Amino acid sequence: MNPTTSGDRSEICFFDLETTIPRRRGQGFSILEFGAILVCPKRLVELKSFASLVRPDDLSSISLDSVRCNGITRDTVAEAPSFSDIAEEVYGFLHGRVWAGHNIVKFDCVRIREAFEKIDRPAPEPKGIIDSLALLTQKFGRRAGDMKMETLANYFGLGKQTHRSLDDVRMNLEVLKYCATVLFLESSLPDIFTADCAVSSGPTTSSSSKLYSESPILDMYTISPSSPSESVPNISLMDLENGKDHPIVSLQTCHSGEVNSDATTPAQSDPFDMTQLKNEIKTEALKLDAIAEEKPEPQSPDISPARATVEGCSGYAGFLELDEVSTTSISASITPHYRGPHRIKLLHKNVALQLCCPRLRVRFGINPKFVDQAGWPRLSFLVDASPIICEILDSCDAVAKKFSEDHGSSSEWRHVVIRNYSYINTPTVRLHIPTIVNGDTAQYGTEIHRKDHSGNVQQYIFDKFDVNELSNLLRTGISVDAFFSLDTYDYQQSAGIRLVAKKLVIHFSQ
Repeated sequence: MNPTTSGDRSEICFFDLETTIPRRRGQGFSILEFGAILVCPKRLVELKSFASLVRPDDLSSISLDSVRCNGITRDTVAEAPSFSDIAEEVYGFLHGRVWAGHNIVKFDCVRIREAFEKIDRPAPEPKGIIDSLALLTQKFGRRAGDMKMETLANYFGLGKQTHRSLDDVRMNLEVLKYCATVLFLESSLPDIFTADCAVSSGPTTSSSSKLYSESPILDMYTISPSSPSESVPNISLMDLENGKDHPIVSLQTCHSGEVNSDATTPAQSDPFDMTQLKNEIKTEALKLDAIAEEKPEPQSPDISPARATVEGCSGYAGFLELDEVSTTSISASITPHYRGPHRIKLLHKNVALQLCCPRLRVRFGINPKFVDQAGWPRLSFLVDASPIICEILDSCDAVAKKFSEDHGSSSEWRHVVIRNYSYINTPTVRLHIPTIVNGDTAQYGTEIHRKDHSGNVQQYIFDKFDVNELSNLLRTGISVDAFFSLDTYDYQQSAGIRLVAKKLVIHFSQ
């Protein structure tokens, strides 16, 4: 397409887009600005730059939320070139080079492909991709906060993010330099400089235009060097649950710096590799219902490390039975989060909404293979969802999603009820068991009880944190009473509701 695409093209192309914010489902994004710099990979100096405003096909797509985000108004781009007018220049900067940027795999790369497809021209292809959001989350950790560019810039005192393309890519490069320097110093004197060292006080600000939770979801990936024919995938655990097929890809940088990287420990295998889980889901889903019809409820497991104490338990105060919930009484509000950002709080009749759901059938138990960034297992399991549970949670989804969008979030909303009838013949929801970490030890953040056939309820007292032990309790086909809160998250362009178990009562037959 462009004669400038010849040569070895060894430079790294940092680029960023500013776009409209869709106001309704299915509207799509329109590019308002493209900015890029070419950087020498050996000296990390800027060699060349290009930036241009872009006039969208429909100026009315520039909403008030969009203007609040980047300051680009309809008048600003009324006389700007269309994307078709700058497509050749964009192609020349991007094609055949290593692409770099913050959150580009999930957002900017997708928008570039959409824009070229819209004008019926071949899209540029990368030699490789460096997504600094995924890279820094893995290598630098969340010591700076929520890992958004503005937060990282504040952490290093680099000034305020302008949300204009060329400024943002230059800030991105500076953030990478600072992070790399800190990691270099820590590696040179690991006994003195560690990731846990106190950080000197300095100016910290946070944006109130979007809603965030401190808890991450496993959602952001980048790709290794690719051929021009490969597309840029992004994959999440939710995608697997929804039955989407994606190639499994790995971070361009090596994984040698991961926490707890002992290859002999099963729980510390690559957390991005979900091939085995997907195969397990496909296999188990096909035979689960037949097995459940043929077998009675599992017997109580013999677990020596966990003791049981007798408890007369009828429930938790503040948790609503399903028939006590009126979907028209569900609302949302913003609650200040202790770290600074805000998050959504779901209410029922102006009281925090928490639910008690009896006898939920475990569809898929805990998989110990997936770990968080500190190396601790992610504890969650799938249960079947009855129509009344679906109705309530769908209403919560609708209220929270609208509230999130009204307050400036452009993240993709992940529905809490999973409907994937090609694998599973009933809707499911995921229940999360939080992990409370204290130094080198951890404990479950959920009370876990057992209920026998006589109705006696006992609480398990665990002597140690043992995922295999917990997996044996919460295995496929068993029934549980679940007391859970509905916590919202907005992280790395994904948002939704997370069901956090406060108490579980596991039913056992004779």
